[in-house]
Amino acid sequence: MANPFEVESGDFLVLRNDEGRFSLWPGFTDVPPGWSVVAGPDTRQACLGFIEQAR
Repeated sequence: MANPFEVESGDFLVLRNDEGRFSLWPGFTDVPPGWSVVAGPDTRQACLGFIEQAR
């Protein structure tokens, strides 16, 4: 089974924590405590683009 964090297909979320760090997260999983959704669901590439623009 492929790692859900590395697959190209499917929906992804961009998460941000209280320290301002970003994380790319598969859309089908629960958001971990301490993180908030700031973008998505969208494609992996679109979410990575959001992170690049936000830095």
